[in-house]
Amino acid sequence: MSSKMNRRDFLISVGAVAAGVAVSSNAINANRAPQMLSAAAAAVEPVVDPSTLEKPNLRIGYVPVNDCAPFAVAWEKGFFRKYGLNVTLSREASWANSRDGIIFGRLDASPVVSGAVTNARIGAEGARHAPLCAAMTIHRHGNAMTMNQAMWNSGIRPWKEYNGNLDAFGQDFRRYFGQLPSEKRIWAVVLSSAIYEYFVRYLVAATGINPYEEFRVIIIPPPQMVTNMRIGAMQAYMVAEPWNTRAITGNAGVGFTFAQGKEIWQGHPDRLLGVMESFIDQNPKTYRSLVKAMIEACQYCSEPANREEVAQIISQRSFTGAKPDFTRPAIVGEYNYGGFDGQPRISKSLDTTVFYDMPSQLSLPEGAHSTFLWKSQSLWLMTQAARWGQIPEIPPNAEELASQSWRTDLYRDIAAEMGIECPAEDYKVEPPEAFIDNRGFDPSDPVGYLNGFEIRANQPRKFFLS
Repeated sequence: MSSKMNRRDFLISVGAVAAGVAVSSNAINANRAPQMLSAAAAAVEPVVDPSTLEKPNLRIGYVPVNDCAPFAVAWEKGFFRKYGLNVTLSREASWANSRDGIIFGRLDASPVVSGAVTNARIGAEGARHAPLCAAMTIHRHGNAMTMNQAMWNSGIRPWKEYNGNLDAFGQDFRRYFGQLPSEKRIWAVVLSSAIYEYFVRYLVAATGINPYEEFRVIIIPPPQMVTNMRIGAMQAYMVAEPWNTRAITGNAGVGFTFAQGKEIWQGHPDRLLGVMESFIDQNPKTYRSLVKAMIEACQYCSEPANREEVAQIISQRSFTGAKPDFTRPAIVGEYNYGGFDGQPRISKSLDTTVFYDMPSQLSLPEGAHSTFLWKSQSLWLMTQAARWGQIPEIPPNAEELASQSWRTDLYRDIAAEMGIECPAEDYKVEPPEAFIDNRGFDPSDPVGYLNGFEIRANQPRKFFLS
């Protein structure tokens, strides 16, 4: 396999994608976010007097994917109101819009893709540089890699069917991509310099293939993934649900799920509640109310008895606008990988999307729950930014930067007020079995971990359509 595509050729090849994105953004912005509280939410008695908050009126973003569930629940069930907040929800066209809305002051808070906060602090190429902060995750898992029907026809199957054999998958992957012209070797993700891009590159590099030499990564908003796969704009993509389920046979029929993100890294953080550092400094009481409301919403989403209802809530036009058949599988834990041979591939597990209670199979410290952020996982993201040439090296002050961006200190204080126990340590070892290539991560030696990878980028690369 080889790749000789120049910048001009590549931009020509994705011109149709750019047009699709423009149409998508206009369509999404035309759909109004929810305007009126439900009767149940309006009846909630606040436990915090809004007049005691520095800024009780907030504008909060969300993106129309399953990730919006805690925001939708906080709105529908009155958790925002409970903590003295008058929230206006803003439906964002893409993850770049969600991130940039915070940075440029249009939004007070919004979900951001894991990696966006860390990379904003370390100045990674392809990321916005700003003092972003997060004190909690919105959820873990809940995402997947979709491959097109041509990849299926070539013999590639869902990762589970390889039984952990990376060599076998690598042979199938190499055979397929090797027969494609360079301009067709495209994989799409939702944001540059963030965890989905890292997962795509991590997977392919684990098979011994250099992802920088063999294919291009482009940026597409989630609602446009299926359409762009249908027109042949990419071979594969990685996105949050329901846009993987939407692609499978019986739905759009354009692809199948190769792997859920949890099969790349079990327990990984997916979305964080992003704010600017100045927001926390200027509105400390408001911020505490916001985090409390979101923790309660995550707890509600986590309860098995509530998950059918949650899937219905986020199917409303104001949120994902997707049919419950699309939103439900990843919420209730009945995930269908699809395929083109008529065989059922349904995996039943509540950890398909983790909102609060962590998977029982993970070895975790006492007090662990999903909304708690381990700073060690921020360090892992830095190793990937360095591995793929977005920063020249892991910063010497990496732990300091992790502390500035992932505000575990604030989370512990807020959680304590709610009677929630948290892990005693900010750092933990990620065991080998958590990763697809059985390569564990010890946060005490991130440089050694990085140097252990033979396949790395030699220099920073530019992104397109970011």
